[in-house]
Amino acid sequence: MEKNIALTQRESYTPSLFTEFLWWLSTAEKEILIDAEIDRNRYKIIGMSVLATWLFATLAWAYFFSIVVSSFTISIFLGFFMGFIILTIDRTLIKGITKTNKHKFLPLLFRGLMALTIGFFMAQPAILYMFNKEIKLQTSLDNEQKKISKRHELDTLYAYQLATLQTQKNSLQQTLTQKYDEVQKARENFLAESDGSGGTGKVGIKDIALAKKAEYEKLDAEYQLMAKNILPKIDSSDATVKKINNAIIAEEAVFAGYFNDGFLTRIEALNNLIKNNNALQMRYYLIVCILMLIELMPVIAKTILPVGSYDEKVTLREEMEREVARGNIKQEQQLKEYYNQMAFENNKETINIFFTITQKDKVEKIKAYSQKWKDENHQAFDGLWEKIKKAIVAKQEN
Repeated sequence: MEKNIALTQRESYTPSLFTEFLWWLSTAEKEILIDAEIDRNRYKIIGMSVLATWLFATLAWAYFFSIVVSSFTISIFLGFFMGFIILTIDRTLIKGITKTNKHKFLPLLFRGLMALTIGFFMAQPAILYMFNKEIKLQTSLDNEQKKISKRHELDTLYAYQLATLQTQKNSLQQTLTQKYDEVQKARENFLAESDGSGGTGKVGIKDIALAKKAEYEKLDAEYQLMAKNILPKIDSSDATVKKINNAIIAEEAVFAGYFNDGFLTRIEALNNLIKNNNALQMRYYLIVCILMLIELMPVIAKTILPVGSYDEKVTLREEMEREVARGNIKQEQQLKEYYNQMAFENNKETINIFFTITQKDKVEKIKAYSQKWKDENHQAFDGLWEKIKKAIVAKQEN
């Protein structure tokens, strides 16, 4: 048979280290909570929600920094740092939700706004991790589209210069072609006159044939001189066009070298996927809602759980500490006033003793001054009084 043990002899509850850690996360006071049996589990639940949010924030931020930072160690450190900031904010908001706090809605509203912001932001790394293959494919497609856009920009940039060069080349080529046609026509006329197939119809080199030959040779010499002047200009135009095309190719290569799979590039690919994929769009917003609930979980847990004896004890303990503080301040004030009063009485008594003891000496000194004044018989009475007042009469304190 179990024996009933007196209440004063029962063993006190000793929480485990993990329980104490959960209580710390929930901002509970161990010394008060340890005697509130029902509230122990409630604050363990709140501590678990804070722990879950802390771990999630740490992992999410660590993954985010692993995308933007090349060093794995630095990304882990920054992840823990940002997770600690989230933990600090959670504990601050939870501590503000108390039985006597009339502004319970403000921490929840603030946490909701922050959770909305963080939720939307942290949903992106989560989806980047979940749909990594699809995003890589979309990134490749986006890069190709960027190449096309860049080529169009470069073509637009150099379009006027290329058009000017092409127009200049066509004009020179046309002038040279026209001159060549004249030479060919003169040559045909000369040959036709020589073989009798055209002109006068006479075979042989006659005067007319010689004249046509001279005209042909003149035009051919002019054509050769014109070609000598125009062909270098056409070659220069071609070289300039080739140089521009090489510059366009070089700029495209430099632009392609900037392509990467960084965070912003993958986010851009994610946005394009969400626009074009309804299934992914629904899952994206679903994950955002889940992350928002995770971010809100500590404050929601503290808000919806009922108020127990712990909160009542905390309220009474705070009131007791305030009363004790007021009493201590009042007692200290009374002691200081009493000290000042006693010091005043003691100083007053000291002054009385001083004047009592020195009174006889003052009389003797006045008699000595009076006898000297009497013996000298040449000093005025006012002068005697001035000496006595200066040497014997006490001055008042300023």
